[in-house]
This record gives sequence, C-alpha cells and structure tokens, in this order.
Amino acid sequence: MRAIEAPLVEARDLVKTFDTRKGLIAKWAVRRDYRVQALNGVSFGIARGETLGLIGESGCGKSTLARVLLGLQPLDSGRIVFDGEDVTAADGERLQRLRRRMQIIFQDPYASLNPRQTVEQIVGLPLRVHAAASRRQARDAVAAMLQRVGLKTAHLNRFPHQFSGGQRQRIGVARALILKPEFLVCDEPVSALDVSIQAQILNLLQELRREFRLTLLFIGHNLSVVGYVSERMAVMYLGEIVELGPTRDILRDPAHPYTRGLLAAVPRLDAGGAGAPGRQGARPRGDPASPLRPPPGCRFHPRCPHAMPVCATSAPAPITLDAGGDHVVACHLHSR
Repeated sequence: MRAIEAPLVEARDLVKTFDTRKGLIAKWAVRRDYRVQALNGVSFGIARGETLGLIGESGCGKSTLARVLLGLQPLDSGRIVFDGEDVTAADGERLQRLRRRMQIIFQDPYASLNPRQTVEQIVGLPLRVHAAASRRQARDAVAAMLQRVGLKTAHLNRFPHQFSGGQRQRIGVARALILKPEFLVCDEPVSALDVSIQAQILNLLQELRREFRLTLLFIGHNLSVVGYVSERMAVMYLGEIVELGPTRDILRDPAHPYTRGLLAAVPRLDAGGAGAPGRQGARPRGDPASPLRPPPGCRFHPRCPHAMPVCATSAPAPITLDAGGDHVVACHLHSR
C-alpha cells in the first residue's frame, strides 16, 4: 500500500474474530471452527478530505471493519491510527473525545432511530452526551442541521414513524453531523432506499462532504453507487482486501478476478453486455465460503475461473501494479 501523506485514518493489519459458541457448547467446545474470522490483516489509509469506497458481498466483514475503526468493537490485533495518534486501545474519556471527531450513518433508517424519541431528541443526543451546548443552543443547532439536510423545523417534535425512509435517513445524517466530525463512516446508507431516493441522499452526502470538509469511508455492495462517490476503492472478500486503488483505474481495468466478476455482474442497458474493459471476465462461481472454514491459500480460489495450484496452498502477497504505488492487488496472477 502506498504511503499516504498525512492520512487522517490508518488501519494496520487489523484482525477480528468472533466466537459463535453459546451456552454449554461455549464452555466445553474447543474446536476452531466455532470462530469466525471477520477481518484478516486488513490495512489501508484514508487521506484527509478523501472518500474511500469499500465494496464487497454481504458477510465479507465491511460493517465489522467500520465498527472496529470507530471503537464500537475491540480488535484482536492490529493498530488504528487517527490523525497521527494510536487510538487502538482508546477508552473512557479519551474514547469519548475521539468520538466527537468520528461518526457513523447506519444502513437501516428504520432500526437506527429510537421510535420513542422525537427528532429533536434524536439529533440532539450527541450534543447532550458530549455536553457540547446548552438546551437552547442545542435546539437551535438541531433546527439548523435539519434544514441543512432538507427537512423542516416543524419536524422537530415528530417521531420516526411519521417519516418516509428517505426522510429518516436524512435524520440519521443530521445526527451524525451535529457535532461537526472530521471522519464519517457511511455503512451502506442508501441500500434500504428506493433508487430515486438513493440519488438524493448521495448528492446530499457529496454536498455535505465539501461543506464540512469530511473524510469518508463509504461502504456498499453496489459498484455503481460506490464508484460515484469515491476517489479510491477497496475491494473486500472474506475479511481481506484483495484490491485497492483509484476508483477510475479499478472500474476501467480491474486486476483481481473477484473485482472483474463484480463488474461483470452489474446490469447493463445495452444488449451486448461485453466489450467494456472493466466488464470482461466471468462471474464468480458458486457462493462465498463459510467464514467459519475459510479456504486455505487464496480465499477466492474455489470460485476463481483462473485458479492455479499455488492458489490453493499459498496466500498471495499484495503487489503494486503502477509506478506510483496507487493500485495494489493480492493475486497470484500478477506474481508470475
């Protein structure tokens, strides 16, 4: 991975596993296949003011990565550096101060809002938690933020069930930005919305990013959406980043067979569907392997149309494809 000058966020060899054992099984079972490895040596950096897109199938570890970056879940190993400071083990007051600078927009606008609270209470909660404003100042700040995200001050005393999905997600955006953070994680913020509403929310996020000078990690499984909002893209498969580079390069000339398969699966309006450089390549075979028993070697090799004997025995090391070190891929095809 190319060293980014003055990155705001750095992840270094992040490893995270979950123990799925429960009850009596948790006490007596010792087999390794009760542990799910959600992240396996994930490393990347995000420059200040940049949007990094994170793409991958459901269950590959995207949301887990978001949560460990924000300190919502502990790491097994690895380091997280924020603005030059190691925050891997931050807790207590240090973690609370850190959370004023980083926030998250959740995927589901229906489940992420407290149905018992009004919009004013929901959006103003971060201000109360961090004692960042008086009650009058908080109300004024919430009203101004609601207007900025396209809602009305008359909505202050309404409850979530009185809004549409798109309006609820705007409330979630307002809550995430009320403290004016520097780093914002967008965890599939439009996947639960209608297509027409998705475009509105995406354009709003682009405007807010420029206005508030935000650094974004935008997570999704729709290549078109992630490609629209990001300058760089990371492709994730079974807890590992298999390709990382400028979005335009990955979409134009993907290097990893998994990335090619994702691009080949994107629907097209023309009848041919082939011929564009980024769409060449077969779709992945079958379904992803279970994270309880990941394949040895390259984790993608059971589904890869170009698999070689070495793929089943040896995990590929990251290889730089360009002189600037911007485009990196982990694939044996490029080590020959």
